Amino acid sequence: MNSDELIGVLALAFFLSFILGWVLRWGYSGFNKINSSDMGEIDDLTNRLYEMEHSKDVIETQLKEREWELTNKISQLEAELAAAMEGLGAARREAEKS
Repeated sequence: MNSDELIGVLALAFFLSFILGWVLRWGYSGFNKINSSDMGEIDDLTNRLYEMEHSKDVIETQLKEREWELTNKISQLEAELAAAMEGLGAARREAEKS
């Protein structure tokens, strides 16, 4: 193989590589086009996601409020129980003295 044949083969290989790259880019851009209906769907999904995140935040706030209420109620009940147990203990000691 002489230098002229080598140059021809290399030129043909580069040209075919260029054509293959151009065809692949054209095909890739054709597959990845976003049309207006896809954009509408993306906008709809975005809005739904925003609404769900807002709902999640509201629910988390309500949950924290409810947890705070229940914690306070438990503390009050524990205080009442301690007072009742103390009263029962005092009554038992009073009954044992009598």
